[in-house]
Amino acid sequence: MDAEQLREYAHKMVDFIADYYKNIENFPVLSQPGYLRELLPDSAPAKPESLQDVLDDVQAKILPGVTHWQSPDYFAYFPSNSSVAGFLGEMLSAGINMVGFSWITSPAATELEMIVLDWLAKALKLPDEFLSTGIDSFFVHVESCFLISYFGITFHAKLSMVGSRVPGQGGGVIQGTASEAVLVVLLAARDKVLRRVGKDALGKLVAYSSDQTHSALQKACKIGGIHPENCRVLKTDSSTEYALSPESLSEAISRDIASGLIPFFLCATSNGLWFHIDAAYAGSACICPEFRHYIDGVEEANSFNMNAHKWFLTNFDCSALWVKERNALIESLSTNPEFLKNKASQGNMVVDYKDWQIPLGRRFRSLKLWMVLRLYGLENLQAYIRNHIELAKKFEELVKLDPRFEVAAPRNFSLVCFRLLPTENNVECANRLNRELLDAVNSTGKLFISHTVLSNKYVLRFAVGAPLTEERHVFAAWKTLQEKASALLRKS
Repeated sequence: MDAEQLREYAHKMVDFIADYYKNIENFPVLSQPGYLRELLPDSAPAKPESLQDVLDDVQAKILPGVTHWQSPDYFAYFPSNSSVAGFLGEMLSAGINMVGFSWITSPAATELEMIVLDWLAKALKLPDEFLSTGIDSFFVHVESCFLISYFGITFHAKLSMVGSRVPGQGGGVIQGTASEAVLVVLLAARDKVLRRVGKDALGKLVAYSSDQTHSALQKACKIGGIHPENCRVLKTDSSTEYALSPESLSEAISRDIASGLIPFFLCATSNGLWFHIDAAYAGSACICPEFRHYIDGVEEANSFNMNAHKWFLTNFDCSALWVKERNALIESLSTNPEFLKNKASQGNMVVDYKDWQIPLGRRFRSLKLWMVLRLYGLENLQAYIRNHIELAKKFEELVKLDPRFEVAAPRNFSLVCFRLLPTENNVECANRLNRELLDAVNSTGKLFISHTVLSNKYVLRFAVGAPLTEERHVFAAWKTLQEKASALLRKS
């Protein structure tokens, strides 16, 4: 790499990206598909082109087809935060461009990851067992357990049972996504049970989740060889605010044990199951003392995950996973070919993160999180999250003030689930009306929202969390929703 060419090109690229953010509100938030092939050549150029020509094409041909996740009018799915600190960390990681699969490939990458995840664990007030410098512990009696799902809904299950845990050293590791995190811990839980009962019992293993849990768990079960019929998706409804019922969980486990099956994984814990908490979205909010109670009971969990790339100003990808028993991951995922052997690893003196994840290679992602924590500080990060929650509260109040709409589920953080009410009390009519409202609003290009289904009802989701979103964007989005709703109701 020519250092001076890098300097010249990087300055141009930073200017281009800065202008993109400066003008991001001028773009339609949602892209339109199927246009790009006609605009680009059908083969790569034989000779180099200028950076300016490439950037011109990005401006004219690529950006019109981008869904602008960083737009202040982006309210779909969940946020995917970018920030100055996150961008600079990403730039530095790309510049160093190391492949840190083992400690010896870049000791600083491994050691910084351990340190920065300990920092974040302490900010979340996670138990010491989740720290890389944590202590071994046992538990005997489980008073309560819970799950914060990918969708930010809190589930509670109060269970009384006796259990034990083999003490082990824990720690944190950065995965690419929450989907990778749940796969990693499911494989660790599977192999831990099979070492006890024998590999022939794979077909008897049963995993449990709420019907509000992200579909990544079902995919993990497929990859992990868990029989589809042994993936128990337990029904929830509005009577319990879509919380997982402890009675339904206990009944399902009891039935499976009576049938000779082996419960082993729950995304809440019982009967020796591995308890994984998927706090991909909502976990970030728990750095604020007033929201920390949502993860009360985390002491009973085997693993905990949150996506720093969602709501923590850390550019994608950066999914933080903590486990109490690192050996459970290592025993399930470790490989030790000759070319990876070195004195420090062979002597168990260091951490090799290749044995904590699915791929071998890994990027220097801890730089991003480290820079976010240092350049913003916990107080500013807390204020950032609180602001989004306040904006969501204001949107929720607007929905409640309009009798044509209803809030469809309790709002805990910055996600509002709502729907337009039909003129007649008919579920199919209501679902069709809200599908039409979603399409009408998104087709304007002024904002982008998404949907879900709760108790067979088609529900719209308004997730506040883009870094540039202000109160005026929330009010403008609500105005568009009202206008499109009025037009649809006049037609119905």
